[in-house]
Amino acid sequence: MAGCVGSGGIDGINSARAAEQQVEVHAILDHREVAGVGCLLENDAGRWFVLAPGRVTVTRSSQPLAVSCKREGVGSADESWNAHHQSGPLVGKILFSAGLRNYLQDGYAYATVLTVDMRPARTGEGGADPGTPVY
Repeated sequence: MAGCVGSGGIDGINSARAAEQQVEVHAILDHREVAGVGCLLENDAGRWFVLAPGRVTVTRSSQPLAVSCKREGVGSADESWNAHHQSGPLVGKILFSAGLRNYLQDGYAYATVLTVDMRPARTGEGGADPGTPVY
């Protein structure tokens, strides 16, 4: 019986330490949600693209998650979210792994819903046709 409890506890800790996290991205302009906005999310672990509103799976990191969104003729946004440390897995990490390295690198997460506040496109911003040289 003790073996079952122990392995169940380890499985629970491994799921809490998952290296990936799903985030939902929304783009807002003038207090309204804008659909079809391309967003690039980036941290020191990688880069991901999502069409907002939408969801994407990112790799967790202790570093901030930078989000850059744009829709031609509508607007753009550049924002950043800090990772917060999840204290829940702390006890399990101390008991089962006893590894300070894992504690320092794992256990971080971003907000599950990211709302970017877009700035309206300026006149002439993104006005050239794709492939047309601008001198």
